[in-house]
Amino acid sequence: MLAVSLFLFLLPFPATSILSGWVESPGYPRGYPPDASLNWSRCAPAGHALSLMLTHLDMEDSEDCENDALQIFADGKQIETLCGKMSYEELDSTVNPLLRSSAEGCLSLSFHSDYSNTQRHTGFRGFYTLQDFDECEDDPDNGCTQFCHNYIGGYRCSCELGYHLDTDKHKCTVSCNQDRSGSLRGVISSPSWPGPYAEHANCLYTLSVENHLQLLLHFAGEFDVEQGPDGQCVDTLTVETSSGTLGPFCGNVPPPSPLRTESHHARILFTSDGQGSNNGFKIRYNTTLKTCPGIVTSNSTMTPQQNEYHHGDTVTVTCDTGSVLNTGSKEYESTCQRTGGWSPVHHCEPVDCGEPDTSSDEALQLVDPYPNTRFLDEVQFKCESIYYNLEKDEKYICDANGTWISVTGQMTFPKCIAVCGTPGVAPPSAGRVIGGQVAKMGEIPWQILTKEPNRGGASLISDRWAVTAAHVVDGNEESSLTFYGGLINGTKEKEGEEGTEVMYTKKIIIHPKYVKGIDRDKRTNFDHDIALLRMSSRVKLGPNVLPICLPEANGGLKVNQQGSVSGWGATEYKQRILKKSQLLRHAPVGRYPQNKCEDTPTLPTNNEKMVFTKNMFCAGADGKDSCSGDSGGPLFYPMLGLGNKDKRGPYRLVGIVSWGSPCDTETGSKKGYYTKVENYLDWIKETIMKEEQEEEQENK
Repeated sequence: MLAVSLFLFLLPFPATSILSGWVESPGYPRGYPPDASLNWSRCAPAGHALSLMLTHLDMEDSEDCENDALQIFADGKQIETLCGKMSYEELDSTVNPLLRSSAEGCLSLSFHSDYSNTQRHTGFRGFYTLQDFDECEDDPDNGCTQFCHNYIGGYRCSCELGYHLDTDKHKCTVSCNQDRSGSLRGVISSPSWPGPYAEHANCLYTLSVENHLQLLLHFAGEFDVEQGPDGQCVDTLTVETSSGTLGPFCGNVPPPSPLRTESHHARILFTSDGQGSNNGFKIRYNTTLKTCPGIVTSNSTMTPQQNEYHHGDTVTVTCDTGSVLNTGSKEYESTCQRTGGWSPVHHCEPVDCGEPDTSSDEALQLVDPYPNTRFLDEVQFKCESIYYNLEKDEKYICDANGTWISVTGQMTFPKCIAVCGTPGVAPPSAGRVIGGQVAKMGEIPWQILTKEPNRGGASLISDRWAVTAAHVVDGNEESSLTFYGGLINGTKEKEGEEGTEVMYTKKIIIHPKYVKGIDRDKRTNFDHDIALLRMSSRVKLGPNVLPICLPEANGGLKVNQQGSVSGWGATEYKQRILKKSQLLRHAPVGRYPQNKCEDTPTLPTNNEKMVFTKNMFCAGADGKDSCSGDSGGPLFYPMLGLGNKDKRGPYRLVGIVSWGSPCDTETGSKKGYYTKVENYLDWIKETIMKEEQEEEQENK
């Protein structure tokens, strides 16, 4: 079978063309072939609509017209799908009334047949034509508020007597604008007063007099401006002045009379919607001398207090508590001017405390990082991590003097105190530094190590300060030494390796009574062997880097009490050589009685006896002791593994590895001498306080 395909597409004619004619299926009336198609479209010009009247329909019938179909669209929306056979009467009564476009709209047809038909069908035929669109009857949104007149191709609006078309050519309104500039008294009223005012009114009444006068408005007679059931104004009366806007007014209760405008210039605006029968308003206006308002500026009071202020009156303006002038003072004088204004006018602004300065304590943070900072605003602080405790948790309030002050009267901000002596890993343990047990990561987080110029240890006591033996740093007070924390393997020096924290000293403070400059191999007196290390920047605390607590007064290690000593010093003696440890080790040692400590060894180099003082104690155990390379490291109590257990509290630094009997023997009891930290609590605290105060002064 020969397949025939026909496509027909006709563009819409210009609006000036007469659009009418026939549209029919391919091959009509002989019958349409298989696989035929037709697309047809026409559009109406302005003021017209397009209609289609089908006179014939004979097509293959199928469910939902899935085989052959005629689809009809109006303005792009499908309005009909046809197939089968219908008489002219059926078409005219059921289909044709629907086949109509909107004004200036379009009609489109889409016809198609499938690949075969069991019998011949003649197809469809229809007549399309333009029709005038009656905007007045068929378009409820034509916009005419009073009269509508239709004509072929369009329409126009008109108004009843007394109204005129607005600029939109649809709305009827009235001429009600009046300029009364220069008039000291007179009457204005709503359109058609005392009868119902006009719909769609948009009236502007302008009043203007000399600038030392103010306008008074008196509402006379009935006041009747349409108001909705919800109390909102439907129609509005508004008074605009340089001092502000009064209104809108509506309802049946007039504004208070006289209505003082406080201005020599006023614009009275009246608007109405398109319905209602309200009578409106009548206003008598006159003038009086201007008075000055009862306030010069906000956030202030004025003296004397009067009901009215006239030209020449002078008052004292005093800022309220919590407000201040930009000059810093609290009050000034102002005089009422002829034009109804005060001069001079200085504004009382709320006191601003500014954002709290926490730069002196880098761990201190604001709970709200973007706080409000004016009078009576509040701020609260927190510490940056769980490795700090807030000294005192309370709110601070911005007071009237521009100062942050706590609810208990504190004017200084709280400090973040580093959590001390509470490592996260503390299993029961035993061992010795000489052949002692290797520490676990985070078990002794206060222990730090230096390698140059002398190998030694130190103990963090805060995030800025550490304590070591004076002889470890003697001669290097002007240098910046490097310390490593957060590591077990002493050969791991790179920052970040094993979580290593690298620290650099900013200041080294040796106890003033320590005798400096003596070679350690020839020194017989290590009295006051203690030094403070000020780090150049805040040490980043974490689970592997934490300070140890200082001892309490009279809280040192008691005789026979067991503590722990730790370090990277020598661990064993083989073939007359001390072997230093690469790993941090610790061992339990007990404090010896006084008489044993007084039995000091003799220095091999000069056979002089070592000096023992009240600032030292000695400790050790069978085969357990600190040794070369441990100097400056900690002896702490309780013994490792028992801190914070059985109410023993945190670990505290009770001793600093100072000197000892020779550890280069393979057997026998070991005895090490330690600086007694409890004797230096006042010196430590006073030195740190002095240094931090001097730094604060330098930063100001």
